[in-house]
Parts: sequence; C-alpha cells; structure tokens
Amino acid sequence: MARAAHSKTIARRGLMLVLSSPSGAGKTTLSRMLLTVERNLELSISVTTRQKRPGEVNGRHYHFIDRRRFDQLKQKDDLLEYAEVFGNCYGTPRKPVEKALKQGRDVLFDIDWQGTQQLRERARDDLVSVFLLPPSSGELARRLHTRAQDDKKVIQARMAKAGDEMSHWAEYDYVVVNRDLDRAFNDVRAILAAERLKRERQPGLSAFVRGLVAQM
Repeated sequence: MARAAHSKTIARRGLMLVLSSPSGAGKTTLSRMLLTVERNLELSISVTTRQKRPGEVNGRHYHFIDRRRFDQLKQKDDLLEYAEVFGNCYGTPRKPVEKALKQGRDVLFDIDWQGTQQLRERARDDLVSVFLLPPSSGELARRLHTRAQDDKKVIQARMAKAGDEMSHWAEYDYVVVNRDLDRAFNDVRAILAAERLKRERQPGLSAFVRGLVAQM
C-alpha cells in the first residue's frame, strides 16, 4: 500500500489587504480586531514628515522622518504609495512589505482610495482591496458625533469628504456595509480566508500535488 501523504504546510505568498472607508465607518475598529485574531497579518507602518503627536511611538504608529529623507525614498522608488496631505507627506516603505509577502505573511493597509490606486498600479497581483460603507448617512453622522473627538465644524467637513470617498467604491474588489460590527468583521475575515486560498498565491501547490500523485 502506498505510504499516506503526511500533512505539511504549502508554501504561500502573502497578500496586501487594504481597508478603506470614510471616517466613522468602522475601519480602525475592524483593523484592530483583525490584527488581534489573525496571527499571520501585520500592519504596514507608514513613513511621515509630520511631527510626532503626544503618545505616538516612532516605529509603531509611524516612522517619523524629515522631508529630505522622504524625497530620497521617492527618488529611489522605495515607496509603494505616497501622498501629501495638508503639507505633510505620507508613504508606504516598499522593502518591509515585499519581505513579508515573500515570507508568506499578509500585510494590512489603512489607506485611502488614492493610495489604493497606486498600490493597484504597482502590485495588482498581491492586492486585495475592501471598501467599508456605513449603512446610511444618518448613521455615519451619529457615529462621528458619538466619538466626541471633533467639534461640529470638523464633523461637517468629514461628512462632506465622506461623499467624495464613497464615490470610489467601485474601484475596490469588495464592498462591505457595516450595519453590524461583528457581521462586518466576519465578512472581512471570510474575504481574507478565500483570497489566501487562491491558486496563484500558493506557489508550493504544484510540488504538493506532484507529491500526492507520486504516492498513489
């Protein structure tokens, strides 16, 4: 009788999981939940030229660098995506992400539609993009008020910006409506699980199947 195939891990290439949403739709909360339960998922840490805020830790929240260093990274094509917001620059370092993907680890990105577009142009095969929508504009406004982090003018500005952000929903691979946090969380985990199983993300699958056939 042929020897039974013993179970072993199939070599897999990691993926880049992008979560985007208007402010207040639950993106930050979902990201934290995912990072808590998904051991093979790590957060991409951006570089920024803005000043460090109280409580922020260099290397955990951002890599804080000066404008000269940022421009050098751009010139060397060492950023997968970048943008300038209110005079401050933000970007995703290429090397840590590529290292993680090669080692079969997945990387979570908290970026907007513009950053997602740049990632799609540079690394489409590795990208899985999810846009998170609120169930209604009224619920989005309620959540922004409930957070009690901003004054009315800021909330109004965020609501106005939300309309523009949501107009880009069709550019994403998946859209999840966050009516219920637990359900939205399970939906995103299901997307992640399915994308990990795609044939093209498992370069070790051919060798595994050949081994199975050889044992028949």
